[in-house]
Amino acid sequence: MKTLYMECSAGIAGDMTVAALIDLGVPLEHLREELARLPLPAGSYRLSTESCLRQGVRGVLFDAAAADDKSHRHYSDIVAMIDVAVLPGGAKERAQRIFRRLAEAEAKVHGVSVEKVHFHEVGAVDSIIDIVATSIGLEYLGVGEIIASPLPWGSGWVESAHGRMPVPAPATAELMAGLEVHGGIGPGERVTPTGAAIVAALGRSGTMPAMTVLGVGHGAGTKDFPDRPNILRLVLGSPILQAEGDEVYVIETHIDDMTPEVAGFLLERLLAAGALDAAFSPLQMKKNRPGFRLTLLAEPEKLEELARLVVTESTAIGVRYYPVRRLVLPRRVESRMTSLGEVRVKVIGENGEVLRMTPEFEDCRRLALEHGMPLLEVYRRVEREAGEQ
Repeated sequence: MKTLYMECSAGIAGDMTVAALIDLGVPLEHLREELARLPLPAGSYRLSTESCLRQGVRGVLFDAAAADDKSHRHYSDIVAMIDVAVLPGGAKERAQRIFRRLAEAEAKVHGVSVEKVHFHEVGAVDSIIDIVATSIGLEYLGVGEIIASPLPWGSGWVESAHGRMPVPAPATAELMAGLEVHGGIGPGERVTPTGAAIVAALGRSGTMPAMTVLGVGHGAGTKDFPDRPNILRLVLGSPILQAEGDEVYVIETHIDDMTPEVAGFLLERLLAAGALDAAFSPLQMKKNRPGFRLTLLAEPEKLEELARLVVTESTAIGVRYYPVRRLVLPRRVESRMTSLGEVRVKVIGENGEVLRMTPEFEDCRRLALEHGMPLLEVYRRVEREAGEQ
């Protein structure tokens, strides 16, 4: 899977995102064919693109001209509309996630349940087209991870179906919660609800990751701001997996006169005290006595504490230690909802490249007991469903 970096220095909107994806290589005809699967009235919109300049920078302008659409659709209407459409790959799921985030933001702002959210501007045909076309374009390009630069907050006022609203509009501000933003920009609405929802639902804030650039797309906004080109730049790349390197210490000792019960307790104490790893390996020691080697990894600041713990909690009368370098693949723990319940999953990889996905044992053990299923079957189902997500 590829990585998409969104450079939102001027802001982001739904039509700007589609335009930049088209500039990256998504054929307009492909969007027409796939969008025709939506149950929208015939002739209710017309797609077009044109090249334009924003303060000397070329960009693509995308327009989903709606035929005087004044529809105010409920969230449930849009969910049903996307559900019946046969869209490619994960495009349907992405579109549903975007609308879900929009509905959650609107529900919080207006104090209603998600099911009762009544979309105005976002429920219009052109906004639906922008969101679904974005999802189709991301699928076409094979995008996995999406990272966005900090979003400009903007200032001033904007007219909406609810009346005059401060910039950013309340729902937009709610969608930007948890994302990186900045105020170093001139007045005007720089981030629309649709643009904020795309980033909030599908991406995260961050700097450009290490990657091989495969293409750059420029999507133009309809307005021409005086302070900077109103351009959304999308950078498509192939991620470069980078292992993290650091220095740790190996602590070792050989033991042949300690009971297994004490050995087990020692291992628990070492891990609880901050050992990065600890293990026993069998040895045949002097006088043909069976014994074991204790090996643990320690961060430099934990070296003395862990070494002393070994000699106080075991029969060892000394330890040896030495520094080593190690390479560690980036990993993170995420929660995934499966048909059996919520499970923590260790995801190993970076920049959209997932090498392995390992369910946490304790969560799988709990689900196996709750559902009366073999543990191996739980593992297989969780790995399959988490991988699909």
